[in-house]
Amino acid sequence: MKFDFHTHHERCGHAEGTIEDYIRSAIEQRLDMIGISDHSPYFGDEEDHPHPEVAMAKSEFPNYVEEVLRLKKKYEGQIEVLLGVESDFFPEHAETYRKVYECYPFDYIIGSVHRSDHISIFNKNRWKNLTKKAQQEQKERYYALIAESAKSGMFDILGHIDAMKANYPAFSDIQTEAVDRTLQVISEYDIAIEVNTSGKTKLAGGWYPSDEILERALFYGVKVTFGSDAHVPSRVGDEWEQVRQRLREIGYKEWAYFRQRKRYLTSL
Repeated sequence: MKFDFHTHHERCGHAEGTIEDYIRSAIEQRLDMIGISDHSPYFGDEEDHPHPEVAMAKSEFPNYVEEVLRLKKKYEGQIEVLLGVESDFFPEHAETYRKVYECYPFDYIIGSVHRSDHISIFNKNRWKNLTKKAQQEQKERYYALIAESAKSGMFDILGHIDAMKANYPAFSDIQTEAVDRTLQVISEYDIAIEVNTSGKTKLAGGWYPSDEILERALFYGVKVTFGSDAHVPSRVGDEWEQVRQRLREIGYKEWAYFRQRKRYLTSL
């Protein structure tokens, strides 16, 4: 079974193409399942559309859901289209997000930490002039948020769990036990993590998470799945086969797919 659970489209303001463009690309790539998971609106903000180049407007969210469900029916028999969302995780607004999501028939929800200490994790300037201790504290706060997102029970998948390295590759070299502690929490709460191939588009290159983290995740019994994090239709399913092979080399035997908020496992 071939699938991709992490794709975006033009509503978020920084991706290209329509939802249907991503579905057609998935069919061309001979995927069995394609999940649409655009960035959630900022439900904790009073404004309807506070960050138009980051996420869709709150008022657009019902239209997003309706379009995915319509296309699910249209392409039935050709490919299975799944309704997802990549949700930001803000602890102070978690209940607001939870109540919104309960209103819709999602197949899965990806929980991603994109901001830590109110700064984008992709902002390389956040690392300027920090001591080694301060860098370690930054990394530990980031992983504390990921652990908290796992504990929230809101998510089926945790997105790109070392994406803070994206524009600061030295992030991976910062030594802390926070990564292992977080993986233990993810295992305890039985949430899957994705192997996300979009890291190749950033300074860090490669995938999220690193092979080292994937090895530790296997040790703790964490389940894995696949997401390209495509922001252009041509990246749908990008490096799926390479990821499958690498996971087998690491020692994984299976990975996860989702329907109606239920997780299933299939052989690698």
